[in-house]
Amino acid sequence: MYRSRGRSRNRGMLYLLALHVASEFCQLDRKPPVTAGLIAANTLVYLRPGVLDDLLPSLDEVCLHPYLVLKNKDLKRLFLSAFYHVDESHLVYNMLSLLWKGIQLERMMGSTEFASMVAVLLGLSHGIVVVTAKILATFFDYPYPLTSECAVGFSAVLFALKVVLNSSSPNLTNVYGVVVPARYAAWAELLLIQMFVPGVSFIGHLSGIFAGILYLRFRRFFSRSNPLPPIMRKLTWIIGWPLRFFQGHFIGYRRPTFGHGTLGGRVPGAARNVNAVWRCPSCTFDNNIYLDTCEMCGTRHGDVDFSASAPRFSPLAPAGSSDDLSLEELRRLRLERFNT
Repeated sequence: MYRSRGRSRNRGMLYLLALHVASEFCQLDRKPPVTAGLIAANTLVYLRPGVLDDLLPSLDEVCLHPYLVLKNKDLKRLFLSAFYHVDESHLVYNMLSLLWKGIQLERMMGSTEFASMVAVLLGLSHGIVVVTAKILATFFDYPYPLTSECAVGFSAVLFALKVVLNSSSPNLTNVYGVVVPARYAAWAELLLIQMFVPGVSFIGHLSGIFAGILYLRFRRFFSRSNPLPPIMRKLTWIIGWPLRFFQGHFIGYRRPTFGHGTLGGRVPGAARNVNAVWRCPSCTFDNNIYLDTCEMCGTRHGDVDFSASAPRFSPLAPAGSSDDLSLEELRRLRLERFNT
């Protein structure tokens, strides 16, 4: 989190960021959509391409200024300030850090819970900045953070994510050449950055650490995940309704897949369960209910019980088909099946 100042227009490092992000995502089996969306949002806000330049407020209008937040109840500064960066190096450093932390946390927690956690940490960390600045001005006669600091950047959230990521780690980690226990890495980074990087917001980074600690304490206290995932799932369902309506009324078929996927068009009733399978009595391979023959050995299946009481569909094999085959013949059929 940097204090607001003039912004550089050099964009050479953005190509490096794009290349690194593309390289990391190509190596992943499951791409983390929330992490990708956050990186894209921060980058677009910085670049302000086309019509976004007219739609987005300026940096001075959204930077986190505690006095203006309290005086004008300007709550947009609490949230929008995280997506603004003062220069290219500030953006690239934060996004590379978000890439590393986001990939690990989103894959462990799931996209919905990770998104809700980021939202909580964003509001909590920036709220702590405002409260801390007010306390320093009121009780310690130090008004500078309240009246003079106007910070931007995703750093407070990144410090909070670092606390969450390393909270239970027993390992050691390297922080700018200093080896420390992983659970204290955020504190070490806070001190080192403050010592060697000019213009950073100490209160902003410290508030991020406190936000991460509070999040972990609240989560353990309530012995459950934060309450936002169910809300976000509901919002996602509502937002996706037009697309589901279009697919349900104007798209009459689904792309065929094999194994446990779907095949064919719209199927009424209980048979629309895409996870329903029938187990081949010869090779015990689970096939999709829309396939007539086993993908593994070629055995045709007969009548299938589609009732809800049947967790696995075990059809009756036609008489004289696979029951009369020897083990060697089954192996030969399988080999022929794979070689075709």
